[in-house]
Formats: sequence, structure tokens, C-alpha cells
Amino acid sequence: MPHSSVLVQKRSVSRLVAITSSILVVGLAGCGEGESGGKGSLIVATTTSTRDSGLLDVLIPAFEQDSGIEVKTLAVGSGEALELGERGEADVLLVHSPAAEEELMATGKAGQRRLVMHNDFVVVGPAGDPARIAGKPVAEAFAGVADAEASFVSRGDDSGTHSAELGFWEDAGVQPGGGWYSETGQGMGATLRVADERSAYTLADRGTYLAQPGELEILVEGDPDLLNVYHVIDMTAKAGDRVNVDGALSFADWIVSTEAQELIGAFGKDEYGRALFTPDAGKTEAQVEAAA
Repeated sequence: MPHSSVLVQKRSVSRLVAITSSILVVGLAGCGEGESGGKGSLIVATTTSTRDSGLLDVLIPAFEQDSGIEVKTLAVGSGEALELGERGEADVLLVHSPAAEEELMATGKAGQRRLVMHNDFVVVGPAGDPARIAGKPVAEAFAGVADAEASFVSRGDDSGTHSAELGFWEDAGVQPGGGWYSETGQGMGATLRVADERSAYTLADRGTYLAQPGELEILVEGDPDLLNVYHVIDMTAKAGDRVNVDGALSFADWIVSTEAQELIGAFGKDEYGRALFTPDAGKTEAQVEAAA
């Protein structure tokens, strides 16, 4: 069956999310204090997956208690989080879009980029699996969805998950579009809810999927290409005078500390019987890939 041509859908909800994010940024930019102003308050730009999985609700209060620094979080797609950092509108980033992260590092505006943790992406869909993709390699599964023109819901938000999804379509030789393919322009939790309502397929990180109630089932998992790695990046004064350099470094140091890594490793075990993220501080990228 022929694949549909690319269909760019600018939905009103996507525009609303973008406007809301901009308002938040304008309101919060400058809340962190520069190097001469002490640690003060801190703006952490991170992904919606860390919020929707519930991990931020564990990490942020623990850091605030240990450091005495007040934290404001902006949970957006990784692409937007990286842009906020580059513009000096966020002090520290917790993101999962490796290629885009490396582009930010190349600007010279960031300090260090350190491994924090990983989980994995999963392809979820209705139990009936109309595209018959269960158990297939991820690129083959994406091709199957397109061939069947089965409903697929994309985040469409320039997030790390969205970037990974686009890569899988490319690997499958597919340009997604047409009536079977739609974009929410929203975060992982919201996109999962839309996919569930439509009995559609989507790509999700495992942590957010497990934390969200719904009827969708994991159909594709375990492919090495589904590895989902998170890094922390502290911004420097080169990104802007308002960057809280000391506070950013404090958060980055803390999240790779033994205390924070133990919190990450324990998160989810009581409720789901397994950790939703694997702590990786101190490991190399190669070690994470080999162990995944």
C-alpha cells in the first residue's frame, strides 16, 4: 500500500501549548540569579517524561531540602528545553535528545554534559494490534503501521521522543502523513491519553507509559535502538547574564551524586515492581549501551 505524503498539521492545541510555554518562560526568566548573586532560585528545564512519570516529584523536593535552593521547573520537550538553555532562560537542563544536546555543547554556552540515567522507548498500541507489529524490530514495526495505515499519534513537539520517532520513520523508509497520522503538539502523558482514546499506536518512554492508566499495550520493546538516555547540562554565563551558574552546577553535581542516583534507582519499585529509570552516573556511553 503506498505511503501518504508528509502532512504538516498545525493544530490549535499545539499553538496554545507553545503560547503557554512562552508565557511561562517570560514570567520565569531571570528568577535564577547570576554568579555574583549567590545560589538563589533555579530554573530547571526538563522533559515532560520526567514530570509525567512522577520522577520530578521525588527529585526536586530532595534537592531543595539538601541545597536550600528554590527550584522552578519547566517541563517541555527536549528541543524547547535546549533552546531555553541556549537563550539563558533556564539554568540547568535534564534532557534526552543526544544529537541536539551535542549541538548545544558545540555553542560553548554550556558547562558539562553528564550521564544521569536511562530507560527505554516502547511502541504501544491497541491489544488487537491491527498492524500486526508485536515483537518486530522497531523499524519493521513502523513500516507495518504505515503499510496498514493504522492510526498513529505523534507528539509532534520537537521533543527527544519525537526526534526518536522521526528517526524510526526514516529507518523504515516512510514519510508519515495522511489521515492515519496525527500530531498532538503535547507532552508524553497527554499524547498517551489521546492515543488511548483513539485506540492508536504511539511511541512512549516506558516510565511515562507505566505511570499512565490506559488500555494500550506494549507491542514492541527490547530493540537496542529504543535506548533512551538522559543527560544533565549546566549552563554558563556565556548563555546570558541571568544564568544562575552556581545553582546550575549545584543541581548538576547533586543529580549525579550517590543520594540522587539511589533515589532514581528506587523510583517506581514500590508501585510497579521495577525501577522506571536506571541510574548511570559515572558510566560511559558505551557502558550504558552495552548494558541496555
